[in-house]
Order: sequence, then structure tokens, then C-alpha cells
Amino acid sequence: YLEELADGKIDGTPELYLRLIRETRRLERLIHDLQELSKAEAGYLSINSQSLNLYSLLSSLVNRFADQLLEEGPSLILECSEDLPAVFADRDRTEQILVNLLGNAIRYTEAGSIAVKANKVGNYVWVSVTDTGMGIAEEDLPYVFERFWRADPSRSSHSGGTGIGLAIARRLVELQGGQISVESKLGKGSTFRFCLPAG
Repeated sequence: YLEELADGKIDGTPELYLRLIRETRRLERLIHDLQELSKAEAGYLSINSQSLNLYSLLSSLVNRFADQLLEEGPSLILECSEDLPAVFADRDRTEQILVNLLGNAIRYTEAGSIAVKANKVGNYVWVSVTDTGMGIAEEDLPYVFERFWRADPSRSSHSGGTGIGLAIARRLVELQGGQISVESKLGKGSTFRFCLPAG
């Protein structure tokens, strides 16, 4: 399109310019995500772990995302105690993990609910994001955290996602001494869980 516009072979329209803007922004997100993943895998991402009030972070993110939901969309609820123990983690990286998981849940949940829960188990605090969305087929679950994975190629155009977010989330969890997992049923919804050391 850009080459044909430059050659004068087609006329620019508002619709065409909007399409080009969307594609340019998608490329920007892809490049940014690839850079983040490369740094994470090479161990170059800085992790500044300290005592973090996880409840405060969860509460602010749930409120922020709830404001973006349409009335006919899913409800977003936080189900955890205000006296949730602190974790030993990097605030920015933990927020990045949560934004990724919440963003995915919202993209693939047209109605129903998205619940964010957190509780302490042993020396870790576990956080889960459970949605009633489209879910993931059992045979696809082993690949969910692989880069560029998509169960359905059409998910790309549906969401504008890059297919790298979950790979980054997994690496960020691991770099902070935790682990991440997923349970899902096609057509029923998904639960993503991760843990961080209590701190």
C-alpha cells in the first residue's frame, strides 16, 4: 500500500490510512515484545526485587481494567484479602505479568466474568486469573508459553496480539523465582496461575 501510494497508483483514503496506522502499531508492539523476550532469555533484563504490597498492585490494576470494560462485557472482580502477605518481587515486572494475563483474559472473554485471586501457600503467594472465555484445547496447552504460539491463527487478527506476551510473562516469573501454569477447557475458559516468593 505504501509503495503504491508513493507511486501514485492508488489514492489515499481515511480507511486506508487507519489500516496502515494499525499495522504500523502492531509492528511496533512486535518489535518491542521481541526485544523484551530477547533480553529476558539472555538474562539482560534488570530485576529489582524488594518487598512489594501485592494487594495494592492487584487492586489498582483491576480498577484500571474494569474502567475499560463495556457494560455488556465480562465483570472483573478481585477476590483476595487486604492483608495478603507481601511478595519479594520487582513491581514493574510483576505489573507487566499481570497486565499481560488480564489483557488476554479480556480479549478472549466476551461475557461472564474474570476473577483475580491471590493467596499464600507455603513460602509463595499464588495469583490466578480465571476467565469464562473461549478457552484453549487440551492438546494446545503444552505450547501456550511458546513464542508466537496461537491455537487459532485468527486470534492474531482478533486481538492484535504479537504471540509473545505469554513467553515474556513466563520468563519474568522465572527470573523472580516463581513459576507459571495454565488450566483450560475449550469453550469454558482458562485459569493462569503464577507464584512469587513471599517477602
